Amino acid sequence: MDLNGDRAAAHPETYDAQLSPVQTATFSRPTAEMLGALTDVSAATACAKLHQQGITRTFINGPVPLHRTPDVKVFGGAVTLQFLPQREDIFTSADQEYAERKTALWGVLESIQPGDVLVVSAYASQFTGCLGDMLVRYFKLRGGAGIVVDGRVRDAARIRALGVPVWCTGVTPHYASQTELFPAAFNVPVGVGGTLVTPGDIIVADEDGAVAVPQKVAVSLSADSLELQGREEFARRRLDEGGRLSDYYPLNGPGLDEYLATQAR
Repeated sequence: MDLNGDRAAAHPETYDAQLSPVQTATFSRPTAEMLGALTDVSAATACAKLHQQGITRTFINGPVPLHRTPDVKVFGGAVTLQFLPQREDIFTSADQEYAERKTALWGVLESIQPGDVLVVSAYASQFTGCLGDMLVRYFKLRGGAGIVVDGRVRDAARIRALGVPVWCTGVTPHYASQTELFPAAFNVPVGVGGTLVTPGDIIVADEDGAVAVPQKVAVSLSADSLELQGREEFARRRLDEGGRLSDYYPLNGPGLDEYLATQAR
Protein backbone atom coordinates (compact mmCIF):
# COMPACT_ATOMS: atom_id res chain seq x y z
CA MET A 1 0.00 0.00 0.00
CA ASP A 2 1.35 3.43 -0.94
CA LEU A 3 0.65 5.32 2.27
CA ASN A 4 2.45 8.42 1.00
CA GLY A 5 0.39 8.50 -2.17
CA ASP A 6 -2.82 7.92 -0.27
CA ARG A 7 -1.93 10.71 2.15
CA ALA A 8 -1.13 13.10 -0.67
CA ALA A 9 -4.34 12.26 -2.49
CA ALA A 10 -6.32 12.84 0.68
CA HIS A 11 -4.71 16.24 1.23
CA PRO A 12 -3.97 17.68 -2.22
CA GLU A 13 -3.93 21.24 -0.92
CA THR A 14 -0.61 20.64 0.85
CA TYR A 15 1.10 19.88 -2.44
CA ASP A 16 -0.04 22.80 -4.58
CA ALA A 17 1.59 26.14 -5.36
CA GLN A 18 0.23 27.77 -2.22
CA LEU A 19 3.14 26.26 -0.33
CA SER A 20 5.79 27.77 -2.57
CA PRO A 21 7.85 29.83 -0.13
CA VAL A 22 8.07 33.58 -0.58
CA GLN A 23 11.57 34.99 -0.82
CA THR A 24 13.36 38.21 -1.68
CA ALA A 25 14.85 38.02 -5.16
CA THR A 26 18.18 39.54 -4.21
CA PHE A 27 19.85 41.22 -1.26
CA SER A 28 23.38 42.32 -0.50
CA ARG A 29 25.40 40.51 2.11
CA PRO A 30 27.74 42.70 4.20
CA THR A 31 31.26 43.20 2.91
CA ALA A 32 34.38 41.90 4.61
CA GLU A 33 35.17 45.49 5.65
CA MET A 34 31.81 45.84 7.41
CA LEU A 35 32.18 42.55 9.22
CA GLY A 36 35.81 43.16 10.11
CA ALA A 37 34.88 46.50 11.64
CA LEU A 38 32.54 44.81 14.11
CA THR A 39 34.83 41.94 15.12
CA ASP A 40 35.59 43.37 18.58
CA VAL A 41 32.34 45.28 19.16
CA SER A 42 30.01 43.92 21.84
CA ALA A 43 26.24 43.76 21.50
CA ALA A 44 25.81 46.23 24.36
CA THR A 45 28.18 48.77 22.81
CA ALA A 46 26.63 48.42 19.36
CA CYS A 47 23.15 48.91 20.83
CA ALA A 48 24.22 51.98 22.82
CA LYS A 49 26.00 53.63 19.90
CA LEU A 50 23.10 52.98 17.53
CA HIS A 51 20.76 54.51 20.10
CA GLN A 52 22.93 57.64 20.21
CA GLN A 53 22.58 57.85 16.42
CA GLY A 54 18.79 57.76 16.70
CA ILE A 55 18.39 54.08 15.70
CA THR A 56 16.72 52.99 18.91
CA ARG A 57 15.03 49.64 18.23
CA THR A 58 17.88 47.27 17.47
CA PHE A 59 17.83 44.83 20.41
CA ILE A 60 16.15 41.52 19.60
CA ASN A 61 14.23 41.04 22.84
CA GLY A 62 13.69 37.49 24.06
CA PRO A 63 16.34 35.18 22.59
CA VAL A 64 19.18 34.26 24.97
CA PRO A 65 22.22 32.04 24.38
CA LEU A 66 21.51 28.31 24.36
CA HIS A 67 25.22 27.86 25.13
CA ARG A 68 25.90 29.62 28.43
CA THR A 69 29.60 30.26 27.99
CA PRO A 70 31.33 33.59 28.75
CA ASP A 71 32.88 33.85 25.30
CA VAL A 72 29.80 33.13 23.19
CA LYS A 73 29.83 35.66 20.33
CA VAL A 74 28.77 35.78 16.72
CA PHE A 75 28.56 38.45 14.05
CA GLY A 76 27.50 38.09 10.45
CA GLY A 77 24.99 39.02 7.80
CA ALA A 78 21.36 38.13 8.42
CA VAL A 79 19.38 35.67 6.37
CA THR A 80 15.79 35.49 7.56
CA LEU A 81 13.03 32.93 8.04
CA GLN A 82 9.43 33.89 8.74
CA PHE A 83 6.92 31.58 10.41
CA LEU A 84 3.21 32.36 10.02
CA PRO A 85 0.06 30.95 11.64
CA GLN A 86 -1.24 27.71 10.18
CA ARG A 87 -4.56 27.73 8.35
CA GLU A 88 -6.24 24.47 7.48
CA ASP A 89 -6.68 25.12 3.77
CA ILE A 90 -3.01 26.10 3.38
CA PHE A 91 -1.01 24.01 5.85
CA THR A 92 -1.75 21.77 8.83
CA SER A 93 0.60 19.93 11.14
CA ALA A 94 -0.92 16.61 10.09
CA ASP A 95 0.81 16.94 6.72
CA GLN A 96 4.19 18.13 8.03
CA GLU A 97 6.13 15.02 7.08
CA TYR A 98 5.20 15.39 3.43
CA ALA A 99 4.96 19.14 2.99
CA GLU A 100 7.51 20.87 5.22
CA ARG A 101 10.43 20.21 2.89
CA LYS A 102 8.61 22.32 0.28
CA THR A 103 8.49 25.30 2.61
CA ALA A 104 10.79 28.20 3.43
CA LEU A 105 12.50 26.15 6.16
CA TRP A 106 14.26 23.99 3.60
CA GLY A 107 14.60 26.94 1.24
CA VAL A 108 16.47 29.16 3.67
CA LEU A 109 18.84 26.40 4.78
CA GLU A 110 19.75 25.64 1.20
CA SER A 111 20.49 29.35 0.66
CA ILE A 112 23.00 29.59 3.54
CA GLN A 113 26.48 30.84 2.68
CA PRO A 114 29.58 30.82 4.92
CA GLY A 115 29.33 33.43 7.68
CA ASP A 116 25.55 33.90 7.52
CA VAL A 117 23.48 34.35 10.67
CA LEU A 118 20.00 32.84 10.42
CA VAL A 119 17.33 35.03 12.05
CA VAL A 120 13.97 33.35 12.66
CA SER A 121 10.67 35.13 13.31
CA ALA A 122 8.29 32.84 15.23
CA TYR A 123 6.15 35.13 17.41
CA ALA A 124 8.07 33.93 20.51
CA SER A 125 6.00 30.74 20.26
CA GLN A 126 6.41 28.41 23.22
CA PHE A 127 5.36 25.38 21.21
CA THR A 128 7.15 25.61 17.84
CA GLY A 129 10.54 23.93 17.65
CA CYS A 130 11.80 26.03 14.75
CA LEU A 131 15.04 24.07 14.30
CA GLY A 132 16.45 20.79 15.54
CA ASP A 133 19.58 18.69 15.32
CA MET A 134 19.38 17.75 11.63
CA LEU A 135 18.64 21.24 10.39
CA VAL A 136 21.25 22.94 12.57
CA ARG A 137 23.74 20.26 11.49
CA TYR A 138 23.08 21.12 7.84
CA PHE A 139 23.36 24.84 8.66
CA LYS A 140 26.79 24.22 10.18
CA LEU A 141 27.93 22.13 7.21
CA ARG A 142 27.06 25.01 4.88
CA GLY A 143 29.25 27.36 6.94
CA GLY A 144 26.58 29.24 8.89
CA ALA A 145 27.94 31.32 11.78
CA GLY A 146 25.03 31.39 14.23
CA ILE A 147 21.26 31.38 14.70
CA VAL A 148 18.87 33.81 16.43
CA VAL A 149 15.35 32.45 16.96
CA ASP A 150 12.40 34.48 18.25
CA GLY A 151 10.99 31.18 19.48
CA ARG A 152 12.16 27.74 20.53
CA VAL A 153 14.39 24.93 19.34
CA ARG A 154 14.47 21.20 20.01
CA ASP A 155 17.27 18.62 20.37
CA ALA A 156 19.06 21.08 22.63
CA ALA A 157 21.81 18.70 23.76
CA ARG A 158 22.69 17.74 20.19
CA ILE A 159 22.70 21.38 19.10
CA ARG A 160 25.07 22.26 21.94
CA ALA A 161 27.32 19.39 20.89
CA LEU A 162 27.42 20.78 17.34
CA GLY A 163 28.92 23.99 18.69
CA VAL A 164 26.72 26.31 16.61
CA PRO A 165 25.95 29.47 18.64
CA VAL A 166 22.17 29.71 19.06
CA TRP A 167 20.05 32.39 20.71
CA CYS A 168 16.45 31.34 21.40
CA THR A 169 13.62 31.79 23.90
CA GLY A 170 13.75 28.21 25.16
CA VAL A 171 13.38 24.58 24.16
CA THR A 172 10.51 22.27 23.25
CA PRO A 173 10.11 18.68 22.04
CA HIS A 174 7.91 19.88 19.16
CA TYR A 175 9.02 19.94 15.53
CA ALA A 176 8.67 23.03 13.39
CA SER A 177 5.10 22.62 12.14
CA GLN A 178 3.68 20.48 14.93
CA THR A 179 1.49 23.14 16.49
CA GLU A 180 0.32 26.59 15.42
CA LEU A 181 2.93 27.92 12.96
CA PHE A 182 4.53 26.95 9.66
CA PRO A 183 7.61 28.30 7.79
CA ALA A 184 6.22 30.54 5.05
CA ALA A 185 8.90 32.92 3.72
CA PHE A 186 12.64 33.43 3.74
CA ASN A 187 15.00 36.30 3.10
CA VAL A 188 12.21 38.81 3.60
CA PRO A 189 12.02 41.57 6.25
CA VAL A 190 10.93 40.07 9.58
CA GLY A 191 9.97 41.25 13.03
CA VAL A 192 11.94 39.51 15.77
CA GLY A 193 11.68 40.43 19.43
CA GLY A 194 10.19 43.82 18.61
CA THR A 195 12.92 44.64 16.09
CA LEU A 196 12.89 44.85 12.30
CA VAL A 197 15.57 42.72 10.67
CA THR A 198 16.08 42.89 6.93
CA PRO A 199 18.20 40.43 4.93
CA GLY A 200 21.80 41.63 4.95
CA ASP A 201 21.63 43.47 8.28
CA ILE A 202 24.62 42.63 10.48
CA ILE A 203 23.78 40.67 13.61
CA VAL A 204 26.04 41.11 16.64
CA ALA A 205 25.17 38.66 19.40
CA ASP A 206 26.84 37.71 22.66
CA GLU A 207 25.83 36.95 26.26
CA ASP A 208 23.87 40.22 26.42
CA GLY A 209 21.68 39.21 23.48
CA ALA A 210 21.44 39.99 19.78
CA VAL A 211 21.47 43.38 18.04
CA ALA A 212 20.74 44.25 14.39
CA VAL A 213 23.21 46.72 12.86
CA PRO A 214 22.36 48.40 9.52
CA GLN A 215 25.11 47.94 6.94
CA LYS A 216 25.38 51.65 6.19
CA VAL A 217 26.57 52.49 9.72
CA ALA A 218 28.74 49.43 10.45
CA VAL A 219 32.15 50.95 9.73
CA SER A 220 31.50 54.31 11.39
CA LEU A 221 29.90 52.56 14.36
CA SER A 222 33.04 50.51 14.88
CA ALA A 223 35.36 53.46 15.54
CA ASP A 224 33.02 54.99 18.12
CA SER A 225 32.36 51.60 19.72
CA LEU A 226 36.00 50.64 20.12
CA GLU A 227 36.77 54.06 21.61
CA LEU A 228 33.95 53.59 24.13
CA GLN A 229 35.12 50.09 25.00
CA GLY A 230 38.67 51.39 25.48
CA ARG A 231 37.47 54.06 27.88
CA GLU A 232 35.43 51.53 29.82
CA GLU A 233 38.37 49.15 30.10
CA PHE A 234 40.49 51.97 31.50
CA ALA A 235 37.75 52.87 33.99
CA ARG A 236 37.39 49.22 34.97
CA ARG A 237 41.11 49.00 35.77
CA ARG A 238 41.02 52.17 37.83
CA LEU A 239 38.00 50.95 39.83
CA ASP A 240 39.75 47.63 40.47
CA GLU A 241 42.72 49.63 41.76
CA GLY A 242 40.53 51.45 44.27
CA GLY A 243 39.39 54.50 42.29
CA ARG A 244 36.12 56.25 43.11
CA LEU A 245 33.13 55.52 40.89
CA SER A 246 32.37 59.22 40.46
CA ASP A 247 35.90 59.84 39.19
CA TYR A 248 35.94 57.13 36.55
CA TYR A 249 32.40 56.29 35.50
CA PRO A 250 31.14 57.82 33.33
CA LEU A 251 34.61 58.85 32.25
CA ASN A 252 34.88 62.66 32.15
CA GLY A 253 36.71 65.53 33.80
CA PRO A 254 40.06 64.59 35.38
CA GLY A 255 39.39 60.89 34.78
CA LEU A 256 39.01 61.50 31.07
CA ASP A 257 42.16 63.65 31.03
CA GLU A 258 44.03 60.82 32.71
CA TYR A 259 42.76 58.34 30.10
CA LEU A 260 43.72 60.61 27.21
CA ALA A 261 47.17 61.04 28.70
CA THR A 262 47.68 57.28 28.85
CA GLN A 263 46.54 57.00 25.24
CA ALA A 264 49.01 59.69 24.18
CA ARG A 265 51.82 57.82 25.88
